[in-house]
Amino acid sequence: MDIFKELYSVITDRKANPVEGSYTNYLFDKGTDKISKKLGEEAVEVVIAASQRDRKATIQEIADLQYHVLVLMADQGITPDDVEAELRSRRS
Repeated sequence: MDIFKELYSVITDRKANPVEGSYTNYLFDKGTDKISKKLGEEAVEVVIAASQRDRKATIQEIADLQYHVLVLMADQGITPDDVEAELRSRRS
């Protein structure tokens, strides 16, 4: 299973079956505005790490960014297949 789909599955499971102390559930509890703000913060952190040419930090920040994108997707009912279909439609 693709790691993004696997992680998305864990995220959607947390949404359906909250786990006390889960950061993912904290984000869902705070709502779309908080999730969106975190996504924006992570995007800025990717830019900063990349600008500093810090490869390790850039990788870590990209992972954080991708996690928060998946949380936002789950919040909005968007699946990895939805995004994949959109990307495929742009290939031609």
